[in-house]
Amino acid sequence: QVQLAESGGGLVQPGGSLRLSCAAGGNIFNYAMGWYRQAPEKERELVAVIDIGGSTTYIDSVKGRFIVSRDNAKNIVYLQMNELKPEDTAVYYCNRRFGKFEWGQGTQVTVSS
Repeated sequence: QVQLAESGGGLVQPGGSLRLSCAAGGNIFNYAMGWYRQAPEKERELVAVIDIGGSTTYIDSVKGRFIVSRDNAKNIVYLQMNELKPEDTAVYYCNRRFGKFEWGQGTQVTVSS
């Protein structure tokens, strides 16, 4: 079982940027990985996916603002978040796109002036 540890969240003003990291305690190079988020009183949603070959997909609300990337040598997945909006406020998690490792604790992102 691979353990996941997200970091990089914080409080940022609207229009600001953050870079999230997800460090995996094992090899993830053969998995499509996703970033998920859960806002208060809402269900967890998939935000961005990066597949084994590096191709990426995003939900419409973050297209053009978020960039997902991975470093397979370090077993890290990143989420660069730009032009942040208050509606991006949530706890962000990473995990496999298909099948799941045990969820990490996530990292809180708060977008507020």
